[in-house]
Amino acid sequence: MLKSVRAAITGFGSYLPTKILSNADLERLVDTNDEWIVQRTGIRERRVAAVGESSATMAAEAGKRACANAGVDPKEVDLVICASITPETICPSTACFVQRDLGCKPAAAFDLSAACSGFVYSLSVARGLIESGQFKKCLVIGTETLSRFTDYTDRGSCIIFGDGAGAVLLQPTEEANKGIQYTVLKADGDGFDYIITPAGGSRLPASHETVDQKMHFLKMRGREVYKFAIEKMQWLMEDCMNACGLSVEDVDLVVPHQVNIRIIESATSKLKFPIDKVYVNIDRFGNTSAASIPIALEEAQRLGRMKPGSTVLLAAFGAGLTWAGAVIKV
Repeated sequence: MLKSVRAAITGFGSYLPTKILSNADLERLVDTNDEWIVQRTGIRERRVAAVGESSATMAAEAGKRACANAGVDPKEVDLVICASITPETICPSTACFVQRDLGCKPAAAFDLSAACSGFVYSLSVARGLIESGQFKKCLVIGTETLSRFTDYTDRGSCIIFGDGAGAVLLQPTEEANKGIQYTVLKADGDGFDYIITPAGGSRLPASHETVDQKMHFLKMRGREVYKFAIEKMQWLMEDCMNACGLSVEDVDLVVPHQVNIRIIESATSKLKFPIDKVYVNIDRFGNTSAASIPIALEEAQRLGRMKPGSTVLLAAFGAGLTWAGAVIKV
């Protein structure tokens, strides 16, 4: 009898630009201050891509590091999925640039757009493709250059976003107590305008008017997003634990989308999760959308917060509206 195959994360990688944009820097750009930003979001600084850096270059470096962490030659990769709302170009996909830069031709390559939930969505897709037997070595990358879609005159949004990329390498395993145990993906298109970049697509193609009205920047309805995120983060954690028969004690680490420290603390405290079981790095990197969870995963693994056998819960939520969760055994 054939053993069932699971998709296991065997390598972690990330890339963050060296340029730091601190709260003090933002004070010189817009009417805000460090105390207000920290109190409202928990963010103290974020990274900003330099000239020559982009979603594809950061993704390629994160992917290269994930392969090195797994001891796999990038040329062996047979699938590249990039999650991003700030792609290299509208056409072709960011993943095709990454595939070229890593030298893993003719690996399949495509992008997935689910905003801040994009990495977990991509993880679920790659899981299914590995479990089906179609692919053996899959790079799943979240990458964002949000600084180039941020209006630095809008104090409500410019304080939030940062740039970076995170990646994992997935490979098949027959170990029952290892790999992706569960994923859940949801969406509600009625909330499309909670977080939106209004122009630049077929709905509103670029024009002098759209540029003048700053419609190519991210727009956000902060109050509505806050309520949505708390509700969905709590729901995701409960759903993942119920589906896998887990208690708070069984979960070694929660890695949430790094959206806002108040949202993270509110949702986890309602489920009585001690804060030391929740991985948070929003203070240093801000909200990097689809890149935030894989960046946090790489850092948690490197710092020993995740060890072989650890049960890790992922929870993401963002524009769309979308929300997604996963349970993995490291």
